[in-house]
Amino acid sequence: MNIFAAFRSLRRHERILWIVSVIVVTASFLLVPERDYMTLAASLIGVTALIFVAKGYVIGQVLTVVFAVFYGIISYYCRYYGEMITYLCMSSPIAILSVISWYRHPYRDSDEVEVNRVTRRQVVLMWVMAIAVTVLFYFILKALGNASLLVSTVSVTTSFLASWLTFLRSPYYALAYAANDVVLIILWIIASVADISCLPMIFCFVMFLLNDLYGFINWRQMRKRQMEESAK
Repeated sequence: MNIFAAFRSLRRHERILWIVSVIVVTASFLLVPERDYMTLAASLIGVTALIFVAKGYVIGQVLTVVFAVFYGIISYYCRYYGEMITYLCMSSPIAILSVISWYRHPYRDSDEVEVNRVTRRQVVLMWVMAIAVTVLFYFILKALGNASLLVSTVSVTTSFLASWLTFLRSPYYALAYAANDVVLIILWIIASVADISCLPMIFCFVMFLLNDLYGFINWRQMRKRQMEESAK
């Protein structure tokens, strides 16, 4: 499915959510005197990616990879090295793996991914890796003199959980991303106090939060529908 076909498949409320997201992100960009067009591009790519991820479309994961690269560069200039390393070295590679995983698991040859039920063993493994990643990144970020060390470390943890659950095709990816959005809203509020040009990133992640909450609702509906159809 190409991006134009993906847009045409959106339902009315999904189009409204995307349009509102674009308007809020663009308006926040226009409000600040010092405008960073890379921030605007990243935000628009991000909200577009999320609406397609919420639909279970592979194109959403492809756009997530692009967003991760843009966001990593933006984070570098704001001295959020944790965000930069997380998105360029962890989130982006896992998103690439998710593209492959989703492409290989379509639901009945449709454009929608098959929702997966995560096993207990996978959950245990995920938390073990999350703890290891958190401890490792804490000391790396501390050595780099990362701004807002504790908040950035929590962001690494939630970002890893969200990326891994996305790879596993679990509806709970959206809740993990929602938790990550809350952390990032706090992180960019702190950055905006020192640099007002970071303000658009706050609104970006507020819209991310709304999109991720919708994603959780829609994926649960997808799982229920797929299970009912499989039972028949």
